[in-house]
Amino acid sequence: MAVFYDQLNKRVELPSVPKRIISVVPSQTELLFYLGLDVEVIGITKFCIHPTDKFKTTTKVGGTKQLNIQQIKELKPDLIIANKEENDKSQIEELIHIYPVWISDISNLDEALDMIIKVGELVDRNDKSERLVKDIVQQFNQFTTPKLNLSVAYFIWRKPYMVAGKQTYIDNLLERCGLVTVSKDDRYPEVTEQMLIDANPDVILLSSEPYPFTQKHIEEFQLLLPDAKVILVDGEMFSWYGSRLLQVPTYFKQLIETITAKQ
Repeated sequence: MAVFYDQLNKRVELPSVPKRIISVVPSQTELLFYLGLDVEVIGITKFCIHPTDKFKTTTKVGGTKQLNIQQIKELKPDLIIANKEENDKSQIEELIHIYPVWISDISNLDEALDMIIKVGELVDRNDKSERLVKDIVQQFNQFTTPKLNLSVAYFIWRKPYMVAGKQTYIDNLLERCGLVTVSKDDRYPEVTEQMLIDANPDVILLSSEPYPFTQKHIEEFQLLLPDAKVILVDGEMFSWYGSRLLQVPTYFKQLIETITAKQ
């Protein structure tokens, strides 16, 4: 019997290396396939869209916050990998009574790297996970945080407007881009148009997820704040904390060039 501890410091016991894994977190699903667990991953959510070929062929067990518990039971997993924020607490607690459930809790890059290492240990892919972390760290070490001194509002939702606040993974990555979020609140507060006008951010970033902001929404914000630079961003680069991190520093360099370019 092997004993592991998840990022909530919860004890997880595994009688052997897991062979039937269900992942209910998109970025961690991508990580598992990156680590080579093509056969072992037997269930994912409808939002686990990467890698595309695995998404097409792997059984779906509902959405991240609306899991199909009965389907999960039918798959008979020997490990479920979840996340404190992305999954419904009551559903995960129900599953914990039946299966080993390893839960991540990530609010910054260091915790993301810790998750990768710990998941590697959990699924007996230590070498691959350690190599991945080294590659990610090297990429970020080559990325120098610019001193932009610009304020930012990073939008994740519309009707109501919601932004990324303090104590979030997104906020930690924004800081690495030299941007300071205008929100004084933790987590993901709702904001009104007047609050946005009062905050007067230099930059507005409209994420592609969870709300799919598109080009048509730029004008909406430009009318509110004509002096702000409004940019669509790839939400996966700011909120997927697994192997996707390999692509993030390059993306950030391009984003900063866009932000600093003269209009």
